[in-house]
Amino acid sequence: MGKTKQKLYEIIFEADTPAGKLFDVALLFVILLSVALVMLESVPFIRQDYYSLLHIIEWVITGIFTLEYLLRILIIRKPFRYIFSFYGIIDFLSVIPTYIGLFLVGSHSLVVIRILRMLRVFRILKLSRYTQAGRSLAQAIWASREKISVFIFFVVVLVIVVGTIMYLIEGEAHGFTSIPRGIYWAIVTLTTVGYGDISPQTPFGQFMASIVMIMGYAIIAVPTGIITAEIINPSNRDNTQVCPQCLWPHHDDDAVFCKKCGVKINPTEKN
Repeated sequence: MGKTKQKLYEIIFEADTPAGKLFDVALLFVILLSVALVMLESVPFIRQDYYSLLHIIEWVITGIFTLEYLLRILIIRKPFRYIFSFYGIIDFLSVIPTYIGLFLVGSHSLVVIRILRMLRVFRILKLSRYTQAGRSLAQAIWASREKISVFIFFVVVLVIVVGTIMYLIEGEAHGFTSIPRGIYWAIVTLTTVGYGDISPQTPFGQFMASIVMIMGYAIIAVPTGIITAEIINPSNRDNTQVCPQCLWPHHDDDAVFCKKCGVKINPTEKN
């Protein structure tokens, strides 16, 4: 039984083995199918014409999610730590709405249940912790948090200054009825969205708008460059193994023991 649990643990909690990768891919397919099902249920004529089929598929998906959730509890060393962890709660919320539907009826309750089903989208985010690509992206964003924070602060100051200047230049006659209204215009223009609901009419105001539009391209490029520089940095590479004791997922490629609790995370490696 011990070997069986160890094999199931490697399949469900790891992504280093072919079986683990196959499990993640299959689970991701079920997740996407579940999300598509929720979207289809929101279309009135599809919900009316294919209610029985959608209901059957929903129960099949719920059964798969339930089995996966129970297996995770059974094979983990400390099940309560997993149950009350972030991903454990997400797993629970992904299966409970369908069972709630057995006891609660009515249009309002069904709307709430459908909204709760959308929490299954977070399962896609959960799978990213088992992939090196997702791990690298998360590390790059975290490593560049200070630079991005400074950049965001600069952008906030910039839109406040530009919005104030445009309020003084254009005034209420041209739609800039207040400084917050000017800041709104600055954000829309700087991000190159351009709703067109408010625009400068004076020559100097249009000149300022042109400068802000050009600056918008730099606004998009700067954070992208910061994160890209961190992604290509070869430091802080780790594997996809999860500690069976404390569920800590961030370990070095050659790690044998958990860096957080010291438990052996790779039984195939010898001391």
